[in-house]
Amino acid sequence: MNKILLVDDDRELTALLKQLLELDGFHVELANDGVEALAKLDDTIDLILLDIMMPNKNGLDALREIRQNYTLPIIMLTARGGELDRVLGLELGADDYLAKPFNDRELLARIRALLRRSAWMDGPFTEPVSSDDVSPVISIDGLVLYPGRQEARFDDKVLDLTGTEFTLLYLLAQNVGLVVSRDDLSMKVLGKPLSPFDRAVDMHVSNLRRKLPERKDGLPWFKTLRSRGYLMVAVG
Repeated sequence: MNKILLVDDDRELTALLKQLLELDGFHVELANDGVEALAKLDDTIDLILLDIMMPNKNGLDALREIRQNYTLPIIMLTARGGELDRVLGLELGADDYLAKPFNDRELLARIRALLRRSAWMDGPFTEPVSSDDVSPVISIDGLVLYPGRQEARFDDKVLDLTGTEFTLLYLLAQNVGLVVSRDDLSMKVLGKPLSPFDRAVDMHVSNLRRKLPERKDGLPWFKTLRSRGYLMVAVG
């Protein structure tokens, strides 16, 4: 049973969401602000639903601290017009966001998609502990991706990527030299159709560009093809 940490100061909403999620088979822990969320966070939590506007410590500050130690999926809950909050949340490492008020089915679909991604990364590609030699890794110009443990290394130094950033990077690396559409990336990485003005995929690519070291061959890691998608550049 997956365990979700639901963080929101709206106690009526959290009570309703807790009931909804538990009826769908999840175990739910509640927190009413960022301070309480950080106190309750541990390795048993599989996913966090994190509101932004809260007393004591808001969602963005809590997210910043969470990402110092955890890579688990995080969905931000934002105000309908909170475009700046959404962008900041994605820059700080949130995996996705939902604007309030949201549809219950959409929330459950987003949760399942991110949890499936985590299970996929830990499932078919799990690497034997005894040997990395038989692991299904991808290596591109000093960058090595280990999908079983969601780990990226450059010159044997581990890169600080979230689970979503790693999944996006891995999918682009699987198709190196080929264009992958934003629609495909949104479905395969975030588990949702791409909607108009949705910047989640673009922000995750931007985060990867910022976090990845300079390539040895001097080429960019990615190219943006307007109206088509993204391409991971092959070794020159």
